[in-house]
Amino acid sequence: MSHSAAPYTPPFPPRPERSERGLKLLAQARRDWLAIWPASAFRRETIFTRFLFRDVVICNSPETVHQAFVEQHEVFQRKSPQHRQALKPLLGDGLFVSDGKLWRERRRVVAPVTHASRLPDLAPVMTEAAASRAAAWAALPPGTVIDALAEMGHLTAEIICRTIFGRGLGADAAATVVSAFAEYQREIGQTDLASFLGLPEWLPRPVNRRARAAARRIHGVVDGLIETILAGGSGEASLIRSMAEARVPGTDRPMDRRAFRNEAIVLFMAGHETTANVLAWALFILSQDRASAARLEAELAATLGGRPAQVTDLPGLPFARAVVEETMRLYPPVPLLSRQAIGPGRIAGRDVRKGAVVLVAPWLLHRNTKVWDQPDAFIPDRFMPDAPRPPRHGYIPFSTGPRVCTGQQLGLVEAIICLATLWQAARLDLVEGTRVMPVARLTLRPGDGLPMRVLPRV
Repeated sequence: MSHSAAPYTPPFPPRPERSERGLKLLAQARRDWLAIWPASAFRRETIFTRFLFRDVVICNSPETVHQAFVEQHEVFQRKSPQHRQALKPLLGDGLFVSDGKLWRERRRVVAPVTHASRLPDLAPVMTEAAASRAAAWAALPPGTVIDALAEMGHLTAEIICRTIFGRGLGADAAATVVSAFAEYQREIGQTDLASFLGLPEWLPRPVNRRARAAARRIHGVVDGLIETILAGGSGEASLIRSMAEARVPGTDRPMDRRAFRNEAIVLFMAGHETTANVLAWALFILSQDRASAARLEAELAATLGGRPAQVTDLPGLPFARAVVEETMRLYPPVPLLSRQAIGPGRIAGRDVRKGAVVLVAPWLLHRNTKVWDQPDAFIPDRFMPDAPRPPRHGYIPFSTGPRVCTGQQLGLVEAIICLATLWQAARLDLVEGTRVMPVARLTLRPGDGLPMRVLPRV
C-alpha cells in the first residue's frame, strides 16, 4: 500500500519497557488495563505466564486465536471468572455469561432474531434515528459544544430500544437505561482477585452498591417493557416479540420471563454501547484526519447528496465502511475476550491445564506488528474493496468462532448508516485543549466524554 502523506496516528497509552508483576500488575490493570502492555507484547504471538495461583495464556496471532476459539471451542468456551463476575449482576445467565447446554439453547433462540436477514425490517429505524439526530445538529447555533460520546450513546440506545421493544415503547426507555449502564460500567470491578488466589467461584464476591443499584434500574425498566409487550400492550413488531414467538430447542415452551430480561439486556449492551463507542471514535478520528474526512465527504456527496443514508446505499459507500472497519481495528469495541479452560487443551504446541485463563486481546492482536503494516496508524484503505482482506482470525472486532456476535452485520450497518448521515449534517471539531485517550472498562471508550464543537457545513 502506498500513501502520499504520512497517515494519521490516533492516541494510545504509553507502552512501558517491561510489565509489572503480581499485585503491582493487578493494581495497574485496575487503573488502566490498556497501559499494562509493554511494546514487546505487540510483537508476540503467544504469551504463557502465571498470575498468582492461575495459569494465563494470551493468544496474539491468527493461528493461536483459531486454535483457542474455533478448533478447541468446547474446551475454551466458558467465559473467565473475571468476565462472569463483572457481568452476572447485570446479565444473570445471559448469552455473554452462559456456556454449555444453556448457551446453545439460548443462542438458537436469539441468533435468528439478530440475523442479517432482518436488516430490511430494522434498517429503517436506524435511518430515522440518525436523520433526527442529524437535523438536531444542523439546527444548533454554530459553535455549540456537544458531548459526542453521550450523543452517540443516546442515538444508538434509541435505535436498539426501538428495535428490541418497538418504536413506541423504546424511545422512553433509552435515556434511563443509557445512564444506568454508564454508571454500571464505572462502578463494577474489572478484576477478580479471588479467582487468581484460587478461591472457589461459589464464594460470594462483594459487588459495589452503586453498581447493584444501576443494575436494578435497568432490570426494572426492561421488566416493565417486556411485561407490556408480552401482555399484548404493543402489537408492534420487535425483537422481544420475535423471541417470545420462538421456542427453546427440543421443547414446545418459550423462554421464561427472567431469560427474556437477561437476553434483552444482552442485546441492548451489544447493540448500544459498542456501536456508540465506534461512532464516537470515528467522529474524533475524522476531526483530526482532514484527508480522510475530505474523502468521506466526497463519497457522501456523490452517493447521498445530503439525504440520510439507507441500507440500499451501502454498496455506494465503500469508504464510509472502511472508516468504520479501520476504527474498529484501532479501537475494538470489546478490547479483551477472556475464557477459562474447562478441561486440558493445547495452544501453540504447549499444554494448557484445566482452569487456566485464556485471553484474546483484540487491542493487542489488531496492533500486532507481525499481522499489520503500520499497526498504530489510521489507514482505511486496508478495508477498501480492492485491498487484500486481513487474516481471518487476525481481525475480530465481533469476536470469532461459535461465540461470534450474532448481530455483527446489524452493528456494522448501523454504524455506517449513522456515520454517513451525521457527517453530512455538520462538521465536528474537538474542543481546544481536550486530551483524548482510550479507557478500557467493559468496552473501549474515549474517556468519559468527548467535547466537540458543531459547525455548519459550507
